[in-house]
Amino acid sequence: MGNFEERNHYSQASFEENEPGSVPYLRIYNRDRRLHIVDANPTTCEFLGVHFRMEGFQVACSLDSDHFLATLSQRCPDVVLINLQVGERSGLDLLKSVRALRTGTPVFMLSDSGQLDAAVMAMKLDAVDVFSKPFDSEFLSSAVHDALRRDIQVGAVQDGRGRTVEVRGFSKLTAREREVLQLIAEGHSNKEAGRQLGISPRTVEVHRARVMDKLGAKNAADLMRIVLTS
Repeated sequence: MGNFEERNHYSQASFEENEPGSVPYLRIYNRDRRLHIVDANPTTCEFLGVHFRMEGFQVACSLDSDHFLATLSQRCPDVVLINLQVGERSGLDLLKSVRALRTGTPVFMLSDSGQLDAAVMAMKLDAVDVFSKPFDSEFLSSAVHDALRRDIQVGAVQDGRGRTVEVRGFSKLTAREREVLQLIAEGHSNKEAGRQLGISPRTVEVHRARVMDKLGAKNAADLMRIVLTS
């Protein structure tokens, strides 16, 4: 761990406090973000855990799949790092479990060695990327930040109270679905939204149903809960 700490030691005096990329900036930017590491190797969990805590993330680690799935059922993290093999269980199964929640959570897969077929399958299952050990921690951090930033930039909508909110999974919506969600968040009815978009209320309803499906909302009230609690 000594080499890791040496490579990743930052002097806060060398950064402007609000400069993008600086440690103070990252800590503020990431302070409410939950990152979950799933790897049977305690050293890997410690290595990555220390690194991402330094960047402000709230980090949780699971050494086995059962612990991760139990945690996942309580609250889905903002980003997940999963080994392609976690004990006796394939990491691909865990990736599928995250995807089944339809939250759009970025998932990165970690590879020990000789797992090319599994890595290819992970990408087909919509993993953001696969990283092989030994990790380049800076490159991994950059990939995580980019994945979160993409979702945030396209996921900012205004709710009825005029504040900007971030909807995880927004990047999976089509342009029209994003427009519909924007208007729903502002409190417009299907009829009002249709008038603004130049489409029928029925078409708005169809788009809203697709938005609900992609964001994992059970009904209209649940959709608003997702927006208002994001």
